[in-house]
Amino acid sequence: MSEKLSGNEAIKKKSHLLRGNIAEELADSNAFVSDESYELLKFHGSYQGYDRDTATARKKQGLDKSWEFMLRLKMPGGRLTAQQYLALDGFCDTHANGTLRITTRQTFQFHCIVKAHLKPFIADINRVLLSTLGGCGDVVRNVITCPAPIRDNIHAVLEDACFTFAREFAPKTEAYWDIWLDGEKMENYPFLPSPSSGEPLYGDAYMPRKFKIAIGQPEDNCMDVLCNDLAFLALFNGQELQGYNVAIGGGLGMNHNNPKTYPYLAKPIAFIKPADMLKAGEAVVKLQRDHGDRSDRKHARLKYVVAEKGLGWCKTVLKGHFGATLYEPLPVNAWAIVDHVGWHEQGDGKWFLGVPIPSGRIGDSIHGVNYRSALREVISQYKMPLVLTLDQNIILSDIEEGERTPIAALLRRHGVRLREDMTDLARNFIACVALPTCGKALAEAERVQHPLENTLQQLLDKHGISNEKISVRIAGCPNGCPRPYVGDIGIVGRTPEHYAIYIGGDFEGTRLNEKVFDKVPFENIGTALEPMLVFYKANRQAEEGFGNFCYRYGIEAIKKNAVEALSANHKWAA
Repeated sequence: MSEKLSGNEAIKKKSHLLRGNIAEELADSNAFVSDESYELLKFHGSYQGYDRDTATARKKQGLDKSWEFMLRLKMPGGRLTAQQYLALDGFCDTHANGTLRITTRQTFQFHCIVKAHLKPFIADINRVLLSTLGGCGDVVRNVITCPAPIRDNIHAVLEDACFTFAREFAPKTEAYWDIWLDGEKMENYPFLPSPSSGEPLYGDAYMPRKFKIAIGQPEDNCMDVLCNDLAFLALFNGQELQGYNVAIGGGLGMNHNNPKTYPYLAKPIAFIKPADMLKAGEAVVKLQRDHGDRSDRKHARLKYVVAEKGLGWCKTVLKGHFGATLYEPLPVNAWAIVDHVGWHEQGDGKWFLGVPIPSGRIGDSIHGVNYRSALREVISQYKMPLVLTLDQNIILSDIEEGERTPIAALLRRHGVRLREDMTDLARNFIACVALPTCGKALAEAERVQHPLENTLQQLLDKHGISNEKISVRIAGCPNGCPRPYVGDIGIVGRTPEHYAIYIGGDFEGTRLNEKVFDKVPFENIGTALEPMLVFYKANRQAEEGFGNFCYRYGIEAIKKNAVEALSANHKWAA
């Protein structure tokens, strides 16, 4: 590994624990921040960007870009109270663009924030006992777990582990409160890091890149646990926790035409006892901290250490940090996904309702639906706790039996579709933000979900397979935020209005898919997929999912059949 460090490493090391010049630049008259502050703001939960829809026209007029900021919360396990939700609903009018956006990591982010509103917005968030510290940046990001508010020991264990990691792995720097709250701390914040001198775990250069942790179980892999740098797979005997399989090295980001970068699923490396969970987590963080590639940020994730050094080498290093027995991983016989949308019993006599939110965008007048007004009204009236899901939906919990009918009626009055009103395709469709607010987007995603969903649904209806569960994920760039490289069909932005198409993952999120077409025009995505769906219907086995069929039959054979069926006019199918 080269000893020459990337520019980001120098910025972090001289930042005085993430202070840099952020405070000074917040106070100046510029609409933007410097490159150094851009990098440091990530740790505080914000990305600087600009309105990409207007950039070209403004440039022609001799105007600067329309600068704006995105702000992302740190919300472990996606849990929040009714009061917190209603406060955030108000803040998106005061400080942002009038919408809330649920991410694929169980938190909210807000868009189109002008620089002058960053400090008051973050202060307001903290005063309702939420935070943005570590929402982005080279630290442990939002820790995720199963969103289902089921009142049993299994889900209590998962939630407790999630909260423990969120607290212990939060950055310890005082800079966050100094910059955004003038030194004030919200002492009742449940994940406030313990006081410390410096960063005892991270050091002054923090991690080489972002680090993601998930805590799940094979019986409900709703969070695609193996897509994370560190995955804890809880194994139970009934309601009793036996321990955890630990898997390391997951990550989906890559760059087109750069073979040094690739998606990778976490590999099982050990089984640990319940009491050793935090110690194991610290060992894996130290492994990445000390051995991640700090010379090349595109090659800096833990997955490259695991893929290139090997599990044996990684296990030796982990043993040195761990200081206890790392047992061999236990076998996992089957994986499953539980659908948390719709009505479900909590196990305590109450119910929870998973409300579908397409693309996670909570706003009004979205394809004729007033999601924001509906949620504000129902949460104001019933004051229920909430959970955000990994597929960008929201769960209303602690609902009494007698409240179910009026709650459903209230939501439907605003046009909200409930589970029974949706197709399976719509239910299993995920899209990232992409244009115009994401600076990395190469093509549309969220803004084309609705027409693409309609196109694909017409294909499924046409060929009599509309009842099949097929997961579709569309991303505006290859970084993989909506997890397009696992699941049945991945659609990834390649150039403006053109996409790469991937097939052959599994619905349960345990296998990567493979690219079959590159640079497909958006209007031809249905054309590209149709022969594959026809072939699937004709040759599948009983109850075989689309991704499993493609994997069993062979990706190359599926592609060859599709190419033969397509017109020679489609250059992308050559």
